[in-house]
Amino acid sequence: MKMLVHRTPGSVAQPFDLDDLKLHLRASEDAEDAAIANIGQTAAAEIEHFAQIALLTQTVLVTIFDPGQDCGLSLPIGPMADDETPTVTIDGTAFTAFDVVSGVRPYLRWQDAYHDLTPRQVTIEYQAGFGATATDIPYDLAQALMDQAALHYDGRSPMDAKSLTTSPHMARIGARYRGVQV
Repeated sequence: MKMLVHRTPGSVAQPFDLDDLKLHLRASEDAEDAAIANIGQTAAAEIEHFAQIALLTQTVLVTIFDPGQDCGLSLPIGPMADDETPTVTIDGTAFTAFDVVSGVRPYLRWQDAYHDLTPRQVTIEYQAGFGATATDIPYDLAQALMDQAALHYDGRSPMDAKSLTTSPHMARIGARYRGVQV
């Protein structure tokens, strides 16, 4: 089974407050906002990739080739709101015979009608994320983002490749959101 995942941001909002980030970095008042924002965006992208989450609301498009006959599918990016219903197509035809388990690790459970098919391609589109603004992001993830940004800011010129890695806080919090995979 091959899975392609494409994310489309829901807005241009940043997943952090720039003034709070500058304060956390102990950056001078005249520090360049664009450079600090770039560091913050980089840290956010690392958290999203590591934890397999969307910090801010975004549309996730998943395409699965030769999906098989499993009883369900763990969606690759969370969280999914309780009132969210994904759009599913199988070989280009709309499909609704599934149940959704929302939350940080969303899951689609196929109903019996799925097992009567031999799908070649399944496409799933859904909304994932904690909300539309930085204030919607849980505090632990917001802190992990700032700590990861501080690692980048303080290590702008690392002496060796091992100096700039993942902040311990980001690794610990990101692992909690990532969950267990089988």
